[in-house]
Amino acid sequence: QVQLVESGGGLVQIRGSLRLSCAASGRTFSRYFMGWFRQAPGKEREFVAHISGSGGYFDYADSVKGRFTISRDNAKNAVYLQMNSLKPEDTAVYYCAAKSQVSGSYDYWGQGTQVTVSS
Repeated sequence: QVQLVESGGGLVQIRGSLRLSCAASGRTFSRYFMGWFRQAPGKEREFVAHISGSGGYFDYADSVKGRFTISRDNAKNAVYLQMNSLKPEDTAVYYCAAKSQVSGSYDYWGQGTQVTVSS
């Protein structure tokens, strides 16, 4: 199992930047495919970005491509989401998640961190 704790959210002005961090417990962090998701008020949770265990593969939702960058540091058991050129529609609670090697699903979730982009 892995436990996840996000940090780095906050209030930022339009076109500003934030860097989210997700700290993971456990000694097998590098084996987990990691993802960032977000949920805006009144909307369903949606995929933002994900990255492979080695960091060599990653992908993004179309809505954030070119603005967000996902990365990880396996030595620190951490995954990051650098968010640039933020828009009001990026306002949401952001969650990091780890994909289970058994189920192939994102079974482990953090508690979330609020990102609010003011116009």
